[in-house]
Amino acid sequence: MFRSLASVDYRIWFIGALVSNIGAWMQATAQSWVVLTELTDNDALAVGITMALQFAPQLLLVPVTGLIADRFERRKILMFTQSALMLLGLALGLLLILGHAELWHLYVFAGLLGIVNAVDIPARQTFVADLVSSSNMSNAVALNSASFNAARMIGPALAGVLIVLVGTGWVFVINAVTFIAVLVALAKLRRSNLRRMPRAPRERGAFVAGFRYVAGRPDLVVVFVMVFLVGAFGMNFPIFSSTMAVEFGRGAGEYGLLSSILAIGSLTGALLAAKRERARIRVIIGAVAFFGIAATVSAVMPSYWLFAASTVFIGFTVVTMLTTANGYVQTTTDPLLRGRVMALYMAILSGGTPIGAPIVGAVANAWGPRWALGVAAAAAGVAALVGLAWLVVARGLRVVRHPIGGRMPRFALAYAEAPTAAIAVPVTRPVELPTTSTSPIDLVAPTTSVEVPEAAPVDVPEGRHTAARRPAGTTATTRARPATQRSGA
Repeated sequence: MFRSLASVDYRIWFIGALVSNIGAWMQATAQSWVVLTELTDNDALAVGITMALQFAPQLLLVPVTGLIADRFERRKILMFTQSALMLLGLALGLLLILGHAELWHLYVFAGLLGIVNAVDIPARQTFVADLVSSSNMSNAVALNSASFNAARMIGPALAGVLIVLVGTGWVFVINAVTFIAVLVALAKLRRSNLRRMPRAPRERGAFVAGFRYVAGRPDLVVVFVMVFLVGAFGMNFPIFSSTMAVEFGRGAGEYGLLSSILAIGSLTGALLAAKRERARIRVIIGAVAFFGIAATVSAVMPSYWLFAASTVFIGFTVVTMLTTANGYVQTTTDPLLRGRVMALYMAILSGGTPIGAPIVGAVANAWGPRWALGVAAAAAGVAALVGLAWLVVARGLRVVRHPIGGRMPRFALAYAEAPTAAIAVPVTRPVELPTTSTSPIDLVAPTTSVEVPEAAPVDVPEGRHTAARRPAGTTATTRARPATQRSGA
């Protein structure tokens, strides 16, 4: 489960990111609370607008930010973006402490935060590829999610206490201080140990190459559609938590506690994802379906504590979906395009918020927060149906009788013969080839190096074996294929 932590550099990054994530969750909690209760009169729409301004740049700037992550050294990108985020948090914190903050200040802050995050997130998401081997990438992605959600357990609850004790402004200042941890971690990473991933060449069409790549991968399109629907209408937790806290007559402390309780399920989902050898689409579809059920149950809870308990299942299902989707996209994407594809993925995930958050906020204002949760449940239901329809049409999913008989008929899921949905990703590695010599000694101790592709794990349709699809005359040492020979689902 924790095999990626065997890397010293990854451990350094993991610890620094955990401290910074705690501060980020403190700030996110304080931001929603100050807009809802201090700068407006419980206006959920204003919270939705703030979220929209924060996430819109990730959608608008996706062609540029993805190319930045592919073309430049990610460590340097993160040093710049993390420093900028620290200064933004400090500036808004001082405005709040001095009593000069107005609603438009929060809107400007959210917009600037979104612009910096638009550059930061693709680089941060793909930075794990520089720290761990390709075989450990899925595990590292899941552990990153575990770190993020462990911080979610601590940050919001701590923010709720600090808001009561010292005020919201100091929460932003404390968040600015936590960025020192991640900046120190980046400085301590040994550059000689970082994996040299291929950089995107300067060529025409580089901006849209990620779009073309995704368009040619129907499996990625399905994943992106599901993530968009849940991200736009289902992942508006600041709106759900703040308005439900007000609905039950609770204050800032109980509001912060809701986010921490939700994170219990989120952390559990991330740790279970770390145990899986590889990410599968069917896990994403199942998690989306169960998220819809969990949101429906939460919407009808009659008391604060029952609602709080139900959010554990919301956190579990949504993080299972996100961690699996993130791992699937990263491990099945060409390394030359990984930054641009991940930028597009994060834009789809977060960029849906400008569409969904104002709608969910308006529904909460008009009919109450329970109906807003109903919108989330309906979106998840549609997303699950999209994924299921793709399995039926593209993978030939069907229900068959279980081959083991018994008194009661047993059934199982089976797939028709179909191309694999996950593409083997070539990662170049040095392989020694013999020089021109007939000596057996020369063949054992070669001296010439060339680069050949190394295949990453492939998502093989259930019931099939990779050996069954191996062309005649090939062996296990010659199965890797260049990028030009990969085929989509």
